[in-house]
Amino acid sequence: MYIVSLTYTASLERIDDALPAHRDYLDAQFAAGNFVAAGPKVPRDGGVILASNMERARLDAILAADPFAEQGLAAYVVTEFRATRLAPNLNLPLPEAP
Repeated sequence: MYIVSLTYTASLERIDDALPAHRDYLDAQFAAGNFVAAGPKVPRDGGVILASNMERARLDAILAADPFAEQGLAAYVVTEFRATRLAPNLNLPLPEAP
């Protein structure tokens, strides 16, 4: 599983212009089962995506297709982690034990 932290590298005006395309991109990734959660940071200087368990190269390719990435509007930091505990009733994919 991955935490993806986006930091905007452009004005909020440019971010807002690209936001409809970014939201369409997010919708497609949720529908494909690639993303589990997403939303803006507070204060609004970027966003966070929680991505499901996949190969890192696949995630990198998915993130490269984000309109924010394609237009150079955000920098991405990816942190991989192995979820070993979940809150009750939270249905997230757990990695296989090593």
